[in-house]
Amino acid sequence: MADRAVGVPFAKEGFPFIGAAAGSTLIAAWLGWTAIAAIAAILTFFVSWFFRNPPRVVPQGRGLVVSPGDGKVLAVEEEFEPRYLKERSIRISIFLNVFDVHINRIPCDGTIEDVQYQPGLFLVASKPHATLKNEQNAVMIKTVEGAKVLCVQVAGLIARRIVWWVNPKDRAVRGERYGLIRFGSRMDTYVPIGTAITITVGDRVKGGETILGELQ
Repeated sequence: MADRAVGVPFAKEGFPFIGAAAGSTLIAAWLGWTAIAAIAAILTFFVSWFFRNPPRVVPQGRGLVVSPGDGKVLAVEEEFEPRYLKERSIRISIFLNVFDVHINRIPCDGTIEDVQYQPGLFLVASKPHATLKNEQNAVMIKTVEGAKVLCVQVAGLIARRIVWWVNPKDRAVRGERYGLIRFGSRMDTYVPIGTAITITVGDRVKGGETILGELQ
């Protein structure tokens, strides 16, 4: 899988929104609607900021699992994952607010085993019941050593579109961009029991850069 967004300052999925906001700003300014132009300019800045695509320094090392997104760690819990893994694992949930970078990144090296999209509700992403009920997309990765790592994009209250750029059999490269969720969301990463977890609830993490744990 090639990292399709290298060197691009904004996710291309944001171009229509940025263009519409910028166009509204120019039209309002041309018509002399100062107040409206100012509001549209603020909106243009916000939309551009939301779709920003900053570079990241990806840590190197055998078995490392990095954060798939920017945000705050909501939970680090051992539980049975019933839909995809069908076994006990450690779930690390990260909440992305509207001010966080929303580009999602591959957590570990390996091969994309499966990609499954699930339509659903748009409940507040920080709530536990969003795990099963919200719109989401699951990406299963299998490492060379045979470990399975599941990464799930979960839509939130404002989010209305999950985007992913990977397919089964693609090569998974730690830290590469693979998708995004528009306007508020959550990322769940499931790692095998026994993984040495290096973060705790309440930590702020960066996608592709912060190490969540090390596979054993």
